[in-house]
This record gives sequence, structure tokens and C-alpha cells, in this order.
Amino acid sequence: MGDQPPMDDQPTISTHVLDTELGQPAAGVMVRLYGPDDRLAGEATTDGDGRVRRLLGEPLTVGEYRIEFELDAAFFRRAVLTFRVADIGRSYHVPLLLAPYSIASYRGS
Repeated sequence: MGDQPPMDDQPTISTHVLDTELGQPAAGVMVRLYGPDDRLAGEATTDGDGRVRRLLGEPLTVGEYRIEFELDAAFFRRAVLTFRVADIGRSYHVPLLLAPYSIASYRGS
């Protein structure tokens, strides 16, 4: 354990939720991350800036991850994004952009 770097120095998965209708961050959104084994790998609520800076509570591994956003919006109730991690030497940032009748995401940096 003493040979491993602190979690803050390890690659992770982060997100940022933005409410494009209001033009501001979406604070208080519950976010859950599931790892390659379909096991819960982290969960958090977005902060006042709409961010979760470190969603992954364990070392990053190669495989398919799933992020679930509990939106509690009038039309969209939940958004689920599935993505593949191929390079465990870098962090992954997966933002979510919300509007009343659309959702978008992209691979952030």
C-alpha cells in the first residue's frame, strides 16, 4: 500500500453537468458510476459548479463503464452513458449538457 500513489494522483473519471436552458451548472445531481464488472464503482452529487471531480473510488481499469445521472427533470428522469476506457494512463471526463427536451455528451479533457 505504501508503494501506491495517493488516489488524487491516479487517473479517474469525472463529470460536469450543465443546464443549458438556464445557462448554469446543474448542482445536486446524483451520479453513479458502474465499472467493467457492472459493480458500483463510485457515486456522488454534483457540487455547486455542477461537477464531480473524482467519481471513481478505485483504480481505473480497462473496460466498459456506465454513468447514470438522476435528473428529476420534467421530461428526462435519468440519463445513462456507456463508454469504453482503453488507456488507464489518462483520466476521462464525461460531461452532460441538459436542455428541456435534449441531452448531449462528449469526451471532455
